Amino acid sequence: MDIEDVGADRGEEPAGGAVDGQSRHMQVGVVADRLGLSIRTLHHWDEAGLVSPSARSAGGFRLYTEEDVDRLFTVRRMKPLGFTIEEMKQLLASLDALHDPSTSESEAAAARAFIAQCRQRAEESLTTLQQRLAWAVEFRDLLAALDTEQVRD
Repeated sequence: MDIEDVGADRGEEPAGGAVDGQSRHMQVGVVADRLGLSIRTLHHWDEAGLVSPSARSAGGFRLYTEEDVDRLFTVRRMKPLGFTIEEMKQLLASLDALHDPSTSESEAAAARAFIAQCRQRAEESLTTLQQRLAWAVEFRDLLAALDTEQVRD
């Protein structure tokens, strides 16, 4: 069994045209499992232009790299905080801009400003979610107490 065959057993494929020869591609099911998401969600994000796989297999299957997975983790973290797909795209573009040496200083400043706005929104959303979670715990405890009282009657 070749080293490439071992990767294929895990739903991974060799990079094929990768420049460094080290990259591995993962099929959509493997990536969905890693992210705790459905395959349909990954397909939707691809179709919406949010995060597309870096390659396709000869059979047309989506193939993702670790860099793709990192981008998907970013999106997954943004989703429960109420960010729109357009905002997610803009954040990913801003992150890309900061890592691109050809980005002008004004573009980098705009990217940093947008990232700061996202951070502020994330903080606000987190506070709201923490309050809702506290209320949910209170409600669960109330129901547990009522259940215990009924057992005593």
